[in-house]
Amino acid sequence: MHSKKPCLLVFEDGEVHKGTHFGYDGESCGELVFNTAMSGYQEVLTDPSYRGQIVLMTYPLIGNTGINEEDMESDRCYLDGFVIKELSPIVSNQRATTDLSSWLNERGIVGLQGVDTRAIVRKVRTVGSMRAILSSLDDDPESLHKKVLSWPGLHGIDVVQTVTREAPEHWSAGLDQPFLPEMARVGDTRARLAVLDFGVKHNMLRGLHEVGFDVTVFPASTTTAEIQETAPDCLFLSNGPGDPEPLQYAVQTIRELTDSGLPTFGICLGHQLTALALGGKTAKMKFGHHGANQPVIDLTTERTEITSQNHSYVVDASTLDLGKVEITHENLNDRTVEGLRHKDLPLFTVQYHPEAAPGPRDAFYLFRRFMDLVQEHGGASVS
Repeated sequence: MHSKKPCLLVFEDGEVHKGTHFGYDGESCGELVFNTAMSGYQEVLTDPSYRGQIVLMTYPLIGNTGINEEDMESDRCYLDGFVIKELSPIVSNQRATTDLSSWLNERGIVGLQGVDTRAIVRKVRTVGSMRAILSSLDDDPESLHKKVLSWPGLHGIDVVQTVTREAPEHWSAGLDQPFLPEMARVGDTRARLAVLDFGVKHNMLRGLHEVGFDVTVFPASTTTAEIQETAPDCLFLSNGPGDPEPLQYAVQTIRELTDSGLPTFGICLGHQLTALALGGKTAKMKFGHHGANQPVIDLTTERTEITSQNHSYVVDASTLDLGKVEITHENLNDRTVEGLRHKDLPLFTVQYHPEAAPGPRDAFYLFRRFMDLVQEHGGASVS
């Protein structure tokens, strides 16, 4: 399943971790982040939001359920390296079609196992996210250190253009087994939803279809005029990778569409871009939120949700115009902004991923909340 070939992880500060290789025999640079989820590594691997990052899983045994065709969140593997404590030598799941190492090899993703993942996590939590390089080809730490220093990183770079689709696409697949009875749609009329794809996950689109939207997905750089030509009833702003600040073309489109009164729901990067469109700012986090156990309080209901998150940037609360925007959700670990609502426009956003179901059902109400907002503002009558 995997070789005993040495593989090195070298940070930009020169620190070296040596383990063994699995997956693709190669070399790649990325920003190293850690994910605290105990399951769902396949969803992590296929989440476009991890583009440009090397992901370390804190759970010590990975690969035991193999890889299946049903749980993909996109059509490819987007991260740039995978670090784990131990690769399971056995695949034990009736849905598995292949093992993790073979799947990564086919997709050109380097894997590293056998390192002290707890020490690496402690380093990242102490120092912050850093550039790093994985290599099973070059065993010279000094050579690798020079390579990682030459990698520009992600800050200030538009990564979205490497993950967004190239042309508009109609989406018509729902959830195989809806998480909530109230997700089921009644009636034949669907509200026309335009989705801006900054790296959208399949389960977001499934959830939106399930609750009753007629979903069309557009490339990230689609203009306001091009979207308005399709006469949408509402707008959805998806998750995606990297720094939101360089995406000024998207910020402009979001500002124009939301100012026109189009009911809008943004998630993750979509949440951050909306904050920029409303005049706020974003900031790079020390090590981000990556995992399926982030506690968030909905300040409008005082209910706490266990959420799935994957972001390295955050909305700076001090830059928001609280005369126009209300903070609706906060992270209970660090009190960062997790949700916004405009006081006059039909617009709300959240930083986390309600479709990922870590609770597992805590946050699915947001899809229904969006549909209710659309109906209140003249969208299709869907119950």
